[in-house]
Amino acid sequence: MKKLFNKKPKDRKEETSLTDADYNRNKLFKKGINLMADEKLEEATRVFEQVLRIDPNHVETLIKLGYARFHLDDYLEAQKVYDRILEIDVTNAETWNLKGLVYYEQKNYAKALDSVEKAIESEPTFGMARYNKACFLSILNQVPESIEALTRAIEIDVRNARRAVKDRDFLNLRFEEGFKRIEEVVVLESIKQGYHTIGAIVWTTFMNRANAEDGLKKLLEKGLIVKHEERKGFSKVNTYDLAPEMVKKIGAEKKGLHGIKMKKLPPSVKNLKEISHAIQAVKSSINEEDVQKTIDNFDSFIDPTKHGQQMIEQFFEEHREIRLWKIRLKDRGLYYLKDNKQKMLNIFENIEAAVTRKLRSEII
Repeated sequence: MKKLFNKKPKDRKEETSLTDADYNRNKLFKKGINLMADEKLEEATRVFEQVLRIDPNHVETLIKLGYARFHLDDYLEAQKVYDRILEIDVTNAETWNLKGLVYYEQKNYAKALDSVEKAIESEPTFGMARYNKACFLSILNQVPESIEALTRAIEIDVRNARRAVKDRDFLNLRFEEGFKRIEEVVVLESIKQGYHTIGAIVWTTFMNRANAEDGLKKLLEKGLIVKHEERKGFSKVNTYDLAPEMVKKIGAEKKGLHGIKMKKLPPSVKNLKEISHAIQAVKSSINEEDVQKTIDNFDSFIDPTKHGQQMIEQFFEEHREIRLWKIRLKDRGLYYLKDNKQKMLNIFENIEAAVTRKLRSEII
């Protein structure tokens, strides 16, 4: 009897085994993540090691294995795992940062600093690496450099300011004027979020009460906030609000449907936020290697009716580069995108860092 298909049975078996390998790897990886979430770190490491028997170079699993080893205080094994990742990808910023934390726990602050600097070289907008750099510099008593690194970390993510004011690694910075300004930023952010009394500000920021009061005093002197007295029963309570000029800069609040407060952003802030969203969209399409979507996303940075004019004024070289990429992508397609993917991502990350700085300066 003639067979309908000449495909050998073992070919089908091989195809299924490949599919099963990916399925089993992903299933085990999720199991390991869940065990970590439940703080069952020993069990998690055993599961991650099973994943690596299926796929020895699975970087995400290696990172999680190293992280689990780190939290089990097994620093030697954690370093071995991180070194293994860097053999696969020497530019892996997250791994360099984690390697720095191992050195930090071993009190080898010079090597910790070297590691986070390599993380920043690979990913300039890696806020946590810049924050850790500031910590290590503070411990090494390099005060001006530490304040500069911390300021940069806060420009990337303002939450780093709140983290810094309760971090003992910054004891060497406490009485520096630059650190006092960071405390002012934290107090101002708390007021912006709707906390108007000294008690609420201390509670939300974890700041020392005296430092919070000092921050309020400085902000009042600069005219950035205003103080009111409210009567509560038989006593008076001081409350603090943004000064009218600050409200105009940040955007006046107005009530929308159901009485929910809505915020109208000033044009300069609105444009920068739109560019930031456009950057997220284009980075996503580049990572997905979607040629047409990337070409369409490039238009946001080229078209003068969108952000083209602002790009010419503030990012002239980058604007020209994006125009060239669009032409090349139309001509060469996916091959060109793959060959230039990292360069594109790096330039958009640099633009994003600059936009973040501009947003911070517009708001504060």
